[in-house]
Amino acid sequence: MTGRRPDWIHPAFRLIEGEEVFGWEDLAALCVPRGGILRADRPSRVLAALAAAEAAGQGLLLARSGLDGAQDGRAGAEGWQPGQGFAVTLESSGTTGTPKRLRHDFARLRGRLRGVAGEEARWLLTYDPGTFAGLQVMLTAAAAGALLVAVPDGGTVAALAQAARRHAVTHVSGTPSFWRAFLMALGAAELPLAAVTLGGEAADQPLLDRLDERFPHARLRHIYASTEAGALFAVADGRAGFPAVWLDEAPDGLALRIADGVLEVRSPRAAPGAVDADGWLSTGDLVERLGDRVLFAGRLDGLVNVGGVKVSPEAVERRLLAVDGVADAAVVAVPSPITGHLLTATIVPDPGAEEAPLRAALRSATVDLPPAARPRALTFADHLPLTAAGKKSRKGAA
Repeated sequence: MTGRRPDWIHPAFRLIEGEEVFGWEDLAALCVPRGGILRADRPSRVLAALAAAEAAGQGLLLARSGLDGAQDGRAGAEGWQPGQGFAVTLESSGTTGTPKRLRHDFARLRGRLRGVAGEEARWLLTYDPGTFAGLQVMLTAAAAGALLVAVPDGGTVAALAQAARRHAVTHVSGTPSFWRAFLMALGAAELPLAAVTLGGEAADQPLLDRLDERFPHARLRHIYASTEAGALFAVADGRAGFPAVWLDEAPDGLALRIADGVLEVRSPRAAPGAVDADGWLSTGDLVERLGDRVLFAGRLDGLVNVGGVKVSPEAVERRLLAVDGVADAAVVAVPSPITGHLLTATIVPDPGAEEAPLRAALRSATVDLPPAARPRALTFADHLPLTAAGKKSRKGAA
């Protein structure tokens, strides 16, 4: 690909991808499709393909790296059609089920990329480059003329921590699950972080408090966004959830409401095919209003039936995460011939935590829950596996 630098890539932008360094000229020299399907396995290829598709006025599908049968440029594969003009089709994570494909106008994708740090910023890419969140980080760094640091093929959390130290990154955005693992991988190492951002999963208060204590000079935010809804809002007051007053008057042109315990949104940045006739989109996120706050309580499609009782594994998980000595936790449902499902929990303890007292504290944290919501087994591990999107997998918990 060759051509004029697009206006959304600042001339000072640089990408470090492993041992390779890319500026605009290097990106322009890459061989990528000018529309059609791109296997979105590297940020360099994603950025180059976006520029090429925009210049050609063609639609582009950013296929997640694990998509079976995807071939660069093969428009129409798996039922996808590019449509008219330049637009970007993204695949949702499929954390709890089958991934969805949603077409976004490029300007809508960039709708909230404002007030970003300047050329001195050094961003770490923790997300898969084919995800909505990964694209937001890449476009933010590209527009600001910042340095973007990426590990080829995503890399492990340990590899990302090593890259962050090596390049002294200043801006990191990741899921809460990523941040818990990242803190463990960093250990006592210092990072000159100016911005700490969480997204992709609900941010719990214990983690927000740990991050504020660990990086006291960094701006701490958690962002609510999705492939379907686009970038919605950011919360910067250090508290989990979002202000309840936003249900009456939400920021950034949004409207928010709770219907049968599920958060619904109207947003100018939502994918057109995802909203109903009145412009409302059901997020599928269970929420509850407590005083001046609206808190997230798990996913509607993540509820499991335990002996006739609907239980949210994520809500139980947050109970365990609040226990002193817990670095991370995952609660999942497993089949049971008697009750249909049972909950089990895997715990990653803080270094030096003693198992017996920690087990007692974990049991105590759930003693007031209905019996169906109490994990029947507690397993200890040194880490939790994450999906390519940096989340805990919820598949199979239905």
